[in-house]
Amino acid sequence: MAEAAVSQGTFPSPARRWLRRTAALLVGAPLFAGLLSATATAPAHAAADPAPGQSVHVSLDSMAPQAPVKSDTLTISGTVTNTGKQAVTGAHVGLRVGSKLSGRSAIDETAGRKGYVPGVDAGELSDGPTVKFARLDAGISQDFTLSVPVSKLSLGEDGVYPLGVSVSGQTSGRQSDRVLGIEHTFLPWQPDATEGKKSQLTFLWPLISSTHLTAQTGSDAQQTPVFADDSLARDIGPGGRLNQMVSLGKQLPVTWVIDPDLLATVDAMTRNYKIKVGDNLVNGTGQDVAKAWLSALEAAVQGEKVVALPFADPDLASLAHHGRDVPGSLGHLQSATEVAQKTIDTILHVTPSVDYAWPVEGAVDPSIVDVATSAGAHNVIARSDSLRDASLPYAPTAVRPIGGGASAIVADAGLSTAFQGDLSMADASTLSVQDFLAQTLAITLQDTEKQRSIVVAPQRMPTVSQAQTMATALHALDPQHWTQPLDLSGAATAKPDPGATTRVPGTSLYPDALRRQELPADAFQDMQDTQGTLERFKVILAAPDRVVTPFGNAINREMSASWRGEAESAQTYRSGVQLYLDGLANQVHLIQKSTATMSGRSATIAVTVQNKLVQGVGHLVLRIQPKSPTRLQLGEDGAAIGEQPVKVDGDRSQSVKFTAIANANGPVPVTARLYTEDGTPYGDPMEFTVQVSEITPTVMLVIAGGVLLLVLAGIRMYTHRKRSTAREEPEGDGGPGTANGSADANPGQPSDPTPDTGPESGASPGPGEKVDH
Repeated sequence: MAEAAVSQGTFPSPARRWLRRTAALLVGAPLFAGLLSATATAPAHAAADPAPGQSVHVSLDSMAPQAPVKSDTLTISGTVTNTGKQAVTGAHVGLRVGSKLSGRSAIDETAGRKGYVPGVDAGELSDGPTVKFARLDAGISQDFTLSVPVSKLSLGEDGVYPLGVSVSGQTSGRQSDRVLGIEHTFLPWQPDATEGKKSQLTFLWPLISSTHLTAQTGSDAQQTPVFADDSLARDIGPGGRLNQMVSLGKQLPVTWVIDPDLLATVDAMTRNYKIKVGDNLVNGTGQDVAKAWLSALEAAVQGEKVVALPFADPDLASLAHHGRDVPGSLGHLQSATEVAQKTIDTILHVTPSVDYAWPVEGAVDPSIVDVATSAGAHNVIARSDSLRDASLPYAPTAVRPIGGGASAIVADAGLSTAFQGDLSMADASTLSVQDFLAQTLAITLQDTEKQRSIVVAPQRMPTVSQAQTMATALHALDPQHWTQPLDLSGAATAKPDPGATTRVPGTSLYPDALRRQELPADAFQDMQDTQGTLERFKVILAAPDRVVTPFGNAINREMSASWRGEAESAQTYRSGVQLYLDGLANQVHLIQKSTATMSGRSATIAVTVQNKLVQGVGHLVLRIQPKSPTRLQLGEDGAAIGEQPVKVDGDRSQSVKFTAIANANGPVPVTARLYTEDGTPYGDPMEFTVQVSEITPTVMLVIAGGVLLLVLAGIRMYTHRKRSTAREEPEGDGGPGTANGSADANPGQPSDPTPDTGPESGASPGPGEKVDH
């Protein structure tokens, strides 16, 4: 198993790495190896080669059944590959079954052993199946299949038996037969129904993903969501990681552990959405796969236990170690918990439990427990390599009280890490399944009179091959006798083992490797700065939920445990959220003006407020303040500061007018700025100049003289027109010289001794009369 793990790039647990180093020492120390008791005697034709390493690699691609009973036939298929430089002749593949292993530590030792160790590995079955190869050249692989009735394996009492598949042969450098390669695995054996207590097995099935949604939305009224990339569509599509998690999980007795952010993100994909491609936005095309995935998940979880993590799966350890000192950080956890239940209930139509907190890798200390329970959770999912029970000879029941009304649900570390590493190759997957089955049987056999609840909390985001391997292992437990399924709520309410430790390890014992991956204190300060900007922005909005909800979720995503080990990407995301929020807030601003001219002592000054948002804004006040209030006053009462309420519809501008009174000539600097109704400044101030042109006394005299001349000219024109009109009027009836006039007693004596015969009189001169000008 060790060599298979190395060849396939797996990452064994620290215990297994230690065991492998121990095994290497055993291989290199024949004297010490000879002191070990042999489980069987190797045949003479397969002499041991004590040299470390193997020249032929053996991979076990399948084993069926994984946990056989007496009537079964065991079939093992695999491949042998000559990894050495010399050809192998007279090779054959055979089986080796050792004595029952004494417990879990013996299982770990066998799994970690590299190569064939004489006196430790069992001898090859003399009447067992073999596959022969006349020649195996360097670099050449050959497939094999071994089948043997289980009854011929001479298995005894219930337990875990080591099973080895070895290849023996000769090389040109050494003509005698010897073991050239071996792979170790396990044969869990319990052919009959157990008379004792079965282990109750709780397996968590996590649906968690990294952050995909940005804080940005499209520039339309529908707030079209924008995704950082299209990787989520691949994950939920056919054959994708999350697609496999749903299709496999619906057939298994598991407890679903779901990040509500994943559901909200996929739900956003069911409608129009955008994908960022460089600086451009393109239409997303994953609507159909999003709808299909949500539909399949909804069907899978009906009637099953569903646990909701806080929204976006916040990193509880980072919050405890670095965030608590930043005011307001714990409030984000509270809001993330509050939105969790509503999100799952709305999308999946099931009511989840929000009573569980799950720190990364189940590592806890008092500060993590305090933070985890601060938002209302009463159960913290820990792991047995954090809360150790070194004094107990068996694995205790998972639940245990840890004070303050909280309980730790302690997952088994060995089982929880059984499916890590690269399991994409068949041999790695097969070995992991057999190891898992062997460990679960060993746990049950530790104390068959005491029924215990065992919890498995695997990695948060299993790959496709890891998920498939987990499903294979759980299916293999179905017909067996040593476990029975139990959901997480049952594990949380089980009777605690009085001998199990309830002491949470100190903060100094938190693993350094995990601590180095945590979000720094600066990250939580960035979150708080963004929250402050959001609080100032939302008060002016007509529909604040359109901004508060997406940005509140974005801040929750900034705390996600998925950012561990991704410090640069996490910083980029936080900066992007803040930058986009600033950009939205700046859409409401004053239009810059440089100079306003004021001719006269009193005039109106206008300042324009522009709103480029799609929604209206209000609850704003515009204030203008001259820097020299003695030279320029505002309003009828001559105030030093002018103030007007502001309300602007979406995508509109509004001109706000102020009455100004000048007391002196020249430029007067003026500052204009928006404020919220509580007096908080909003946006940047704008400065402009009011140029006052006041009227002087000399100018007033000139203007007054000109007005007087205009008046006198008007009077003269009026008099002249009146005289002209009088001359043009005709004489009345009975006047002198008319036919009907009466004769005077003294003819030739005019009635008017001085008649007016001038041109302005209006009378026509007689014939022969001379007009005198």
